[in-house]
Amino acid sequence: MSEREMDVVGIEGAGGGPEVLRLRREPIPRPGSGEVLIRVEAAGVNRPDVLQRLGHYPPPKGAPDWPGLEVAGTVEAVGEGTGRHKPGDRVMALLPGGGYARFALAPEGSVLSIPGGLDAVHAAAIPETFFTVWHNVFQRGALKAGERFLVHGGTSGIGTVAIQLAHARGACVATTVGGPEKAEAARRLGAELAIDYRREDFVERLRDWGGVDLTLDMVGGDYLPRNLQVAAPEGRIVQIATLRGQRAEIDLSLVMTKRLTLTGSTLRARDAAFKAQIARELEREVWPLLASGEVEPLIDTVYPFSQAAKAHQHMDDDHIGKIVLVPDP
Repeated sequence: MSEREMDVVGIEGAGGGPEVLRLRREPIPRPGSGEVLIRVEAAGVNRPDVLQRLGHYPPPKGAPDWPGLEVAGTVEAVGEGTGRHKPGDRVMALLPGGGYARFALAPEGSVLSIPGGLDAVHAAAIPETFFTVWHNVFQRGALKAGERFLVHGGTSGIGTVAIQLAHARGACVATTVGGPEKAEAARRLGAELAIDYRREDFVERLRDWGGVDLTLDMVGGDYLPRNLQVAAPEGRIVQIATLRGQRAEIDLSLVMTKRLTLTGSTLRARDAAFKAQIARELEREVWPLLASGEVEPLIDTVYPFSQAAKAHQHMDDDHIGKIVLVPDP
């Protein structure tokens, strides 16, 4: 590889199926003020990457046009005004985009040291999911020890992290999953109740469980009115994706009589200062759990960059945990 160019996994044309992901050459970027250049050893694959590939989730202004929201590797260079990291440091980072590449730029506030003995593959599976779960479950959702917590899609990247962190912080965890193998995996991660939505009505199961204080939902559509049904008085519902649709018809009387809170968020477009604040809380509250092994990112499959199309195809297949890309030799 030229010292001035690198391989990236670009999106060919206007986007479409996994086959539009192709290796191409791009200049190696230089870090600007407050930025860190990372030599990428692994990059996490996330649902927003798929949406970007489809043309539904464009990168924010100034970000590269190729996907990738999280990476792990070694600091290659730093820009002016940085001070937390230096060349040679082992780090992971949350990015606005551009992680599917040999080198990636990140705002220094979103760069974190790799805790404990984690390797790059496991570290690359952390930033996007842990930032998302921490903000939506513990900041926005205000989950407390002893409360009943529901996360839909418990064996997704978000779900596996949400189960582990909620359990580690003393909540009672329920989840919905697609099949007995996934139910068993969710229970191993700390779920008290794992409901196979293909065979069971999660509304009936959760009513028997005693209701839900906080729901983290990535499904949307017809799940929203059902989330309202199972919510306990003063319950909270946090929406972070809409896999089954952006629209739903709900019974507002449930919101009023149960005094419910319905909220939601997206992370990618938030500013660097906001993400840096989450990073500092993660270092304080979660990094000790990672260092001790009490919480660990769950890896499903690792693909080389040249097989990024297969990695994206696998996102739509049954998988448990995170899918990760690594540079080709």
